This record gives sequence, C-alpha cells and structure tokens, in this order.
Amino acid sequence: MTGAESLVRTLVAGGVEVCFTNPGTSEMHFVAALDHVDGMRCVLSLFEGVAVGAADGYARMAGKPAMAMLHLGGGLGNGLSNLHNAQKARTPLLTVVGDHATGLTRDHAAGIPSGMDIAAAARPYSDWVRVAQTAEGLAGDGAAALVAANSAATPIATLVAPADTSWNPAPGPVALPPIPVRQRPSSERIAEVAKALRSKEPALLVLLGADVLRGEAVRDAGRIAASTGCRIATRAHNARIERGAGRVPLERQPYPIDQALAFYRGVKHVVLVGSPAPVANFAYPGKPFVLTDPASTLHVLSTPEEDGAGALAALAAELGATRETYRTVDRVETGLPTGALGAESIAQALAALLPEGAIVIDESITVGRNFYNATRAAPSHDWLQNMGGAIGVGMSLAAGAALACPGRPTIALEGDGCALYMPQSLWMQARENLHVVNVIFNNRAYAILKGELGNVGCSNPGRRALDMTELDRPQVDFMGLAQSMGVAATRVDSVDAFTGALRRGLVEKGPHLIEVML
Repeated sequence: MTGAESLVRTLVAGGVEVCFTNPGTSEMHFVAALDHVDGMRCVLSLFEGVAVGAADGYARMAGKPAMAMLHLGGGLGNGLSNLHNAQKARTPLLTVVGDHATGLTRDHAAGIPSGMDIAAAARPYSDWVRVAQTAEGLAGDGAAALVAANSAATPIATLVAPADTSWNPAPGPVALPPIPVRQRPSSERIAEVAKALRSKEPALLVLLGADVLRGEAVRDAGRIAASTGCRIATRAHNARIERGAGRVPLERQPYPIDQALAFYRGVKHVVLVGSPAPVANFAYPGKPFVLTDPASTLHVLSTPEEDGAGALAALAAELGATRETYRTVDRVETGLPTGALGAESIAQALAALLPEGAIVIDESITVGRNFYNATRAAPSHDWLQNMGGAIGVGMSLAAGAALACPGRPTIALEGDGCALYMPQSLWMQARENLHVVNVIFNNRAYAILKGELGNVGCSNPGRRALDMTELDRPQVDFMGLAQSMGVAATRVDSVDAFTGALRRGLVEKGPHLIEVML
C-alpha cells in the first residue's frame, strides 16, 4: 500500500466522502488511490478556487469536513481567496496540497519553477498546518489534520504532502484520535449575562453567529427573547441561517455603514453568542469603525470556539425560559410581481417562488440588499453568504451545497462582477448534473463601488475613476458563457420572463443560468 492510499483510507474511515480537486503530477498517486478505495467521490474542478469554494459549500450543508486537494504552491495560491472565505465562515475544511519530493536542497528547489514554501503560504489562511515527512507517517498526519478540521478551534487544516510520501510504501490506515469537545462557558459567565437580560432595560440585543443560527440553538434564542423581551439578530454576513416560515425570526444588521450604526444606536446591552464584536467592513472618513453605541455594554456569552448551543441552552435554563413559547414566522403567500424588472420585483418573485427546503447562496451585493427581508416569510430554507469578502465564491458554494443536499434545489444569487471571478463553477455544476439555478444580475458594473466612491469622500468622480467600476466594454454574454460550459441558460429583461425562467429552473433538474438584464 502506498502512502497516498493509506491517507485516502484513513480519511474515508474518518467520514470524508468528497474530494474537490484540480490535481497535478505530485498528486497522481492520490488519483490512482481513488481506484482502489471505495467511499470517496472525487469532483474535478477547472480552477482551484472553485474546488475550495465548493468544499466550503459542501461542508456548510453537510455539517462535517470536506476535502480539497490542490497542486503545489501555485494551486494553493489559486485557492487562497476562497480558503480565506472559508476561514472567516469557520467552515470545517481539510486541504491537502501536493509538493515536490522531500530531500531537495535549497538550490534544487530554487531551480524548480513551481518550487516554493507551501506551508508559509498556507499559514495566514489556515488554523492548522503540517508538512508530512514520510510515507509511513502520512496517514497519521491526515488523521491529525481531520481531527483539527473537526475542532472548533482549528477548522481550516492544511496538510502538505511531498510526492515521495505518497508513492513510497506505508503500513496502512490509522484510526482518528478523539475529536476535542467544545467547552461550555462557565456558570459565572452565564449568570452575568442572565443578570443583564433580567434588567428589563429598554434595549437589549443578542447577536448570534458561528453555528448557533440553526437547530435548537435558534429556538433557545427565541425562548430567551420571549422571556426577556430582548431582540435577537445576526451580523450582516453569515455562514448559514435556517429561516423562513415556522422558524424563529432573526433581525440582520444592515451592511451600509450609516444603517449599521443606526441599528445599534441606543442599545444598552449587546450579548455576543459565537460572534465577534460588531465592526464595520471598512473604515470611512469621519465615521466610527466600531458599530455599537459608545454607551453599550458588551457581554460575551460564548466565543466562536466554544459551545454556543450549549451556552444558549444553559442561559435559557438560568432564565427559567426552557418551556417558553417562542415566536415563529407565519407563512405569507406573495403574489407574482408586475411592472418593471428591478430589485423590488425580483425580491417579490423570490418570495413567491422559493420552494420549501431551498438553499439560497446570496452574493448579489448591490441588487440583493432587500432580498433577505423580502423572503422572511417564504417557505423554510437555508441562507448562505460570502463571509470573507473575497468575491466570486457564490456559484462554487452553490455547487458544493447542491452536492451535499441533492434532493434540495439550490439558488445562487450572483452579481455580474462576482460571477466573472470563477465562472468555471458552471462547468462543475454541469459535469456533476447539480440542481443549481444561477441568477446573474447583469448591470454591467461594479455598482457597489460607485456608491463607495461617495462613502469614502470621493465626490464627483471623473471618467477614469468611473471606468474602474464599469463592465460594459465589452459586455459579457453570460448566457453564451453558461451554454459553452454545458449549462442551460436564458436571458430575461422583463418580470414575466424572469418568473417564468425561475419556475423552470426550480422544476427541471440539472443546472440553469438566468441572465437578468438590469
């Protein structure tokens, strides 16, 4: 048995079912091992950023680590933007990066065009990094990496595997060590938060993040809100929220700086549950970076590394709210829109047509500012967002999510500028026959940047500045691009055409793309 086969067998036994990859010479023994080991599906990507983004989407929906296998430092470099996004989302992700064989001298490595210090490149984007030294130890290194990816403290694990550690003989797979258990906050901390919530001050807010935005954790937050009168909310961007009819309603902090400041104004106590303290995405001249009111008191119920769900359950018990009836969203039937095609009519169409159990990937940036609020009372669904700000992840997230949940339709809401970063995602969707409806909002611009020019004080921008925000010379044919990659596509410029195309895409299996001309 080779080191590569021992690693694959170890990962399969540890629950890894899918590997997203764009392999090269150094990974050929891993590719060959897939022929000898049942239980791991290998999904080819045309670009490493897509492989990592798809692994992120898969892990968010499957609730367990996915694997991305990349080729050398260049392949890792191509995937770093989405590794950054996954790290900000705290996604459990295992990245295996093939390297040149061990024993190369510094002079040898300097003469190889693709030679580089892969571990050094990975460290800023990974919570755990290791370079394998021998084929005999590769399976153990893989087991340690998988345990790290399952840990809340180190969810992004990168293992560098030199080529000879994969081709040399190895004794066989190894068992995984125990996975660290998340620690629940102390009883003193829970009592301190309970005291603040009992104060009955007029403005109390519990800010949820990390993995407490679904399941019993959200219901416990609803019980706490019913008992104390506090508001419960999320940050502007979240990895995954369970929402819609029958679920606990959650406010969401607005993205624009002035609206975000107003959201927290006057709030006396902010309780953080798996969320960092709220700050702006960017600094703006003359405006504060910290979003909370200067008079607010911050209380940390749990950090992202701790057991947030357990902390909410303990807080509900401390408040005597474990049997409290929590509020849920009532289903509101929304009629199909009429009139002009625009952000409001598109939001209304989504609210009307979103099916039960849908997975929505929201990277719509400017056009989609109101989509979240408009779909509040739609049938129950999951809502995923770009957590790291490295745009272009939306359609690859959708591919991974659809592969993790094949019985659920997935909708990717994508700005045209974002879609152009990694259009190769469409090829993966077609190759794997995934049920994804990609909705591309084509306003032929980085529209958000036009607003940001004003926000940072650059008034009256000239032609050269505006040229950096426009995508109209030449115009991109998204319908033709999708069709060239095997994805059924249509272009719409009216409300009726959009609702018709969305209906078809949600019913017909396989990937679809709707180019919305705005």
